[in-house]
Amino acid sequence: MSQRKKILYGLFGIIIGLCVGALFRNYRTLEIVSMCNSINSMKQKSALEIIGLHPAETPDNSQRNLVFVGVMTAKDFLQSRAKAVYDTWGKTIPGRIAFFSSEESVADNLPLVALKGVDDRYPPQKKSFMMLHYMYEHYIDKFEWFARADDDVFIRTDKLEKFLRSVDSSKPQFIGQAGRGNSEEFGLLSLEFDENFCMGGPGVIMSRETLRRVAPHIPTCLKNLYSTHEDVEVGRCVQKFAGIPCTWNYEMQSILHHNSSGSRAFSGNLKNKEVHSAITLHPVKKPAFMYRLHAYTLGLKAQELRQQSLMLHRDIAQMTALLQIPRINKNLAPGVPIFPADQTNIDYLGDHNILGSTPDLNRHRPVHLEEIIEWDFIAKSLYSAMHPNPKRKIESSLKEGLNDVVREIMEHINNFSRQRGRVIEFRELLYGYMRVNSLYGQDLILDLLLVYKKYRGKKMTVPVRRHLYIQRSFTDIRVREITDEVIPAHAVTLDRRLPNEITRPFDNSTGLDRMRSFLNSGWERLSDSFAISNPPTTEIYKDRIVFIIPLAGRSETFMRFLRNFEQVALKQDQRTDLLVSMYVDPSDSPLIRGLLDHLRMQYPQNRINYLQLHGNFSRGVALDRAIKSPFCKQDDVLFFIDVDMIFTQRTLDRIRANVIQNRQVYLPIVFSEYDSHPDALGRNYGDSGPKPITTEHLHRYSDDSRNFSSPYPVTNLNGYFRQFGYGLAGIYKSDILRPDLGGFNTDITGWGLEDVKFLESIIAANLKGSQRLLDVADGKVDPFQDPHRQQQQELSVFRAPDPSLVHIFHPINCDRNLEEAQFKMCLGTKANTLGSFRTLEERFLHDRELLLFGRRTKGSR
Repeated sequence: MSQRKKILYGLFGIIIGLCVGALFRNYRTLEIVSMCNSINSMKQKSALEIIGLHPAETPDNSQRNLVFVGVMTAKDFLQSRAKAVYDTWGKTIPGRIAFFSSEESVADNLPLVALKGVDDRYPPQKKSFMMLHYMYEHYIDKFEWFARADDDVFIRTDKLEKFLRSVDSSKPQFIGQAGRGNSEEFGLLSLEFDENFCMGGPGVIMSRETLRRVAPHIPTCLKNLYSTHEDVEVGRCVQKFAGIPCTWNYEMQSILHHNSSGSRAFSGNLKNKEVHSAITLHPVKKPAFMYRLHAYTLGLKAQELRQQSLMLHRDIAQMTALLQIPRINKNLAPGVPIFPADQTNIDYLGDHNILGSTPDLNRHRPVHLEEIIEWDFIAKSLYSAMHPNPKRKIESSLKEGLNDVVREIMEHINNFSRQRGRVIEFRELLYGYMRVNSLYGQDLILDLLLVYKKYRGKKMTVPVRRHLYIQRSFTDIRVREITDEVIPAHAVTLDRRLPNEITRPFDNSTGLDRMRSFLNSGWERLSDSFAISNPPTTEIYKDRIVFIIPLAGRSETFMRFLRNFEQVALKQDQRTDLLVSMYVDPSDSPLIRGLLDHLRMQYPQNRINYLQLHGNFSRGVALDRAIKSPFCKQDDVLFFIDVDMIFTQRTLDRIRANVIQNRQVYLPIVFSEYDSHPDALGRNYGDSGPKPITTEHLHRYSDDSRNFSSPYPVTNLNGYFRQFGYGLAGIYKSDILRPDLGGFNTDITGWGLEDVKFLESIIAANLKGSQRLLDVADGKVDPFQDPHRQQQQELSVFRAPDPSLVHIFHPINCDRNLEEAQFKMCLGTKANTLGSFRTLEERFLHDRELLLFGRRTKGSR
């Protein structure tokens, strides 16, 4: 019986094997047939059809026949490097592009020329010469210029067009970065003392006349090769038969730029002089970096277009002034409007009264002393008279902004350096002044150390100092509406999306310290006008928010918070839950639990829960236990809040708008009340002078009749925006439980410092993004290998003032048993709540007894 089973199993295996073999054979046959069909279809295409050129098109009747770019590639790189080139700059060439590869190469999605009798062996000498010959045979009368490029070069096509249109194409031109070989190759390339070649990496450009002279002699050049470098041999051929060398020009090093970092080139910060000024960038070995460069240069182009629009507005304003057309008159002539489209039209060009105003450091003319805007002094540190920290390190955002200003100014200064035979280089920012006017923009006065280099005529190098007076004007306010039809990619995480009316109130990307002046000017009310005023008429999905609140005592304050939560979150919003992590005394525990149980029964559709914790209080432990509890789901928005806060519906709307899953964390800048009894400050005197100022005696109980839905009166006298507090934060549970974050630090006892550690962990995780770029450059990571695999993205930190989120004043007691860092943070917070600068000035500078005590104290030191 067992023998019969073995025979049956054997026969069954043979049958299965034959079926599988036949299947693979048929699949291979179909694959070969498909490849043959692709090759045949390519062979059936003419040279003009490959690049999509109409036979009647010539440089005389078409603006798109300026340049033909031939990209040398290989069969193995067609669907990686070549595709990246064609998807990025290849689509915007002011002419046509074609990829030249070996005879057996096939790519239906590319304008590909498979050169007959050419393989992919390196060095590609035959491929390079045959590509030039193909250009000559098929396109010599169709284009003014011909460029030879590799598949690892990025070309700024807008800059290329501008450059080529400034050069006479009717003359023989051979343009590139001139070279004579490195020190190891010197004397081995068979170059005469006056000969050079155009290095192939950054790209080579030749005029039609040059190609016309060289191409007929290409067979001769191929038979007489003196080196293994194809760019050297092309240069030798051009020198011999066209009679011109490669351009000897110092500028070509920056125009056609080669980065010597190898595979790691352009994996770092792209905001530098080389990327901004170059026409070509080489080498870009990874397709991911090609797409990255393309996205960055599109941003630069958008900036240029906005600047051009701004300059046109200013020109129109100047001309209307010269023509004596009144500002209120919107017509150039009867029936001829200056700006045909108004705010309701998609072609609206912006508020001309703002965009057309001329830059002027005296645009703001203060009437009262309070309206004067202070200047900050910039040196090795940043000095601010009205800042809580008068001398501090220059923030990275401000440093980046200054670098942007200097780079743009230097580019503008050196625009005509070639005609003038000189170049001016930036060396150092010696000092400067800065202020921000929330209506007009940022004013800068900079003292720069420059180096003047003259390389034409009498050569000289001289250090010079120059003052720059700059105003970076604010343009009109732009509000981007998120609709179902057009959704920005960075605002999308799920199919369900944000309400249409939600907009971000502020963008704090210019630095938190600048925001203080912004708010002091009264613009904190602007965010209220941007908030949702009319609820949407259709049902819109709203992400569920879970308020997580750590609690230790403070039962009366907690009851105020619950009244606020019930009035706003439960009755109005209806999609906000509550989770309390409480360290409470046994005597208060029944009261707290009873209040929460009552709310849970009254609002069963909401999740109202609590965790009972024991031991010494730790805000980090309380938050961490709540995050990891089953009361929070993966797709919940967690918002960490304290018991002293009050909030409105606008707070919840801003949380939903600014917390983006897998992409963004929201850390609002809350408004914090000052001491509500300033008259008590500085009035407690003892026999030996004033007693230490404390706030313990100023406790204010909450008002049961408070309407939490009404906006809180935000003024400079009753509070301040707490820029350095990070305790309130919004983040998805799925994001905070990422392995590189892992929740809150549980080793810190008491209040404070856990929020700073949390922010530091996010920043540290984001720094891994730079390492990821290096891993891509080194070939350790392939971002295109599995496009469906979820990549862990950076969590950007979004900070903005929220006038609807208010910290109610309460007495502050700093325990000396705290860690030193926590104790200092507590003292700093306590000092900030004493009152505004104006209140402290009035209370101390006008108090004779206090001034006398201060003098005695100073004299005794």
